[in-house]
Amino acid sequence: MKNVTLGDELTVSALGFGGMALTPVYGEADPAESLATLEHAVDVGVTFLDTANVYGGGSNEELFAKLLKHRRAEVQLATKFGIAGNLGASVREARGDAAYVRTSVEESLTRLGTDFIDLYYVHRRDVRVPIEETVGAMAELVLAGKIRHIGLSEVTADELRDAYAVHPIAAVQSEWSIWSRDVESQVVPAAAELGVGFVPYAPLGRGFLTGTVSSETIGKDDGRHNFPRFTTELLAANESVVETVRAVARQQCEEREGTTPAQIALAWLLAQARCHNLPVVPIPGTRRAARVDENIGALGLVLTSEQLERLNQAADGVVGARSADPRWVSQGRE
Repeated sequence: MKNVTLGDELTVSALGFGGMALTPVYGEADPAESLATLEHAVDVGVTFLDTANVYGGGSNEELFAKLLKHRRAEVQLATKFGIAGNLGASVREARGDAAYVRTSVEESLTRLGTDFIDLYYVHRRDVRVPIEETVGAMAELVLAGKIRHIGLSEVTADELRDAYAVHPIAAVQSEWSIWSRDVESQVVPAAAELGVGFVPYAPLGRGFLTGTVSSETIGKDDGRHNFPRFTTELLAANESVVETVRAVARQQCEEREGTTPAQIALAWLLAQARCHNLPVVPIPGTRRAARVDENIGALGLVLTSEQLERLNQAADGVVGARSADPRWVSQGRE
């Protein structure tokens, strides 16, 4: 697999792996299968691994530790801090004070069983604390050798610029996909301007763009119920987007048999990266090793200008907010 260099000279695999789904966020997860999938991802060349202290209340980092114990030198590890409490709670709090930064990194290092983190993200911006304080504390962690690069998640363009003035930023991680394009208006151009890489999370629309998700397939304990677009009404309203993705996949199958909607959605995102002259590394997540292989197949897929235009037009028709709390993501603070 080819590598991509994000900001601050951080080089990672061209496709990453998002670990959130390996813990019970979208329903129950089998720890043995989760670890096997993580191991398989590294076996096939995915070296950029993403977790967070809040996933599974810390159990996600502990799962990653089992791989890191014998494969630390093979991977670039990203984790996050900044969401206090339960990720699935209806009311969530962000924390970014310097003391919390220092406490959080020590807790993550212990759970992960490593003495450094390659990329450490602010998971959500604490608007009560100047971002200069948060990033300043992270810069101290770089000097101490506890982390190597700094990242920001769901920040606005102005917040990115303020943070960058304190310390180089390797990457912005925000939701970006065919049905979540709001970052293209301000955040993506700011990242390109500053030389900061972009790491799209939920690049497959939390599974929706794969064409396998409907209100009938989402279990009662699935965390997607917390997102407005996953109501029965809005899933149905956005079905035309998925049908366009399916149609492009069928068209691609004429030249490359077996092309899937997931691969089309990832290929579209990589085309956007080229359009914006921006290093982009998506981090799709899955519990199944076969899906890892499927996602990697998107790296060699080139969409035609006509196919890209069809997908762009479909994206313009997306309805519904991507977050129940608009200010929890960058779009609500721009």
